[in-house]
Amino acid sequence: MSDNNPLKTQKMDFSAINKTTAKSFNEQKNLIKRLFKGNTVQCEVCKQPLQLIVPTDKQASGKYGVFCKNGCTDIELEMEMIA
Repeated sequence: MSDNNPLKTQKMDFSAINKTTAKSFNEQKNLIKRLFKGNTVQCEVCKQPLQLIVPTDKQASGKYGVFCKNGCTDIELEMEMIA
């Protein structure tokens, strides 16, 4: 085969994307930790307090996670009630 093969794959550098993704993940993880500790955290966009919705005895199914009343922040988490 010659080096002029049009189907030759190229190496792609994902390091910048990986760094951004890791930073975003860690920021969200720390935000969730602060909410679980009972701290008030405000939405970065609208500055309204964020709500942490977790499963309860009365509401054992539904959408759980961190939400803003205006919908600016919407971090859905997979959770289940442990008895």
